Amino acid sequence: MTKLEVRHVTFAYENTNIIEDISLKLNENELVCLLGVSGSGKTTLFNVISGLQKPDSGSVLLNGNDITEKPGNVSYMLQKDLLLPYRTIEDNVALPLIIKGVKKREAREKASEHFADFGLEGTQKRFPSELSGGMRQRAALLRTYMFSGEVALLDEPFSALDALTKHDIHSWYLDVMSRIKLSTLFITHDIDEAILLSDRIYLLNGKPGRITDEIIIERPGGSRENFNLTGEFLEYKRKILSKL
Repeated sequence: MTKLEVRHVTFAYENTNIIEDISLKLNENELVCLLGVSGSGKTTLFNVISGLQKPDSGSVLLNGNDITEKPGNVSYMLQKDLLLPYRTIEDNVALPLIIKGVKKREAREKASEHFADFGLEGTQKRFPSELSGGMRQRAALLRTYMFSGEVALLDEPFSALDALTKHDIHSWYLDVMSRIKLSTLFITHDIDEAILLSDRIYLLNGKPGRITDEIIIERPGGSRENFNLTGEFLEYKRKILSKL
């Protein structure tokens, strides 16, 4: 089932197209990556999908309904966790619900229901400065999920983490995403990360940015475990490098 669909989206700034004729789909429980060089319009596309910017042409659909220029329908997480330092983790996570008009006590209760799933149990009353980078990122991802539990747009969410922490949080996010049935569209510059995590990869190239290829990732046995050590992984990487 298609959760999110982008149809022929073009966006221009000062009469210059930044992205042009972009079409893509995100299916239920799928993780899809947008991979491309800097300046190809990936973040601009996310701004259009999230409703923050109006496209010059084209449309965005969620569950078949037009959400073009209608913010608040999909979650959007930027590269930095942007947790408010003066709020507890509980209040940071509950913030999307409070903004939507839910009373603070009820928002905290709803947020707390998910702390165990996100590996954050016991951090409710702590402050962001008391958590590790990986734990802060988990809190930011939970806050993103509280905004909209169907589709998450993640803009380089793991780039600030060290290699070992990134490996752990990759496995954790895939597990959580499966359990809560979240569909994810994410941006990365990291080819290895894209191949390891994605079900499909869209390559965004040129100025203006256009989708030039769609690559379906097929893993032996369907497992991501040690996939980055296989010949198949290297073949995907060679293919992508030749096209970027």
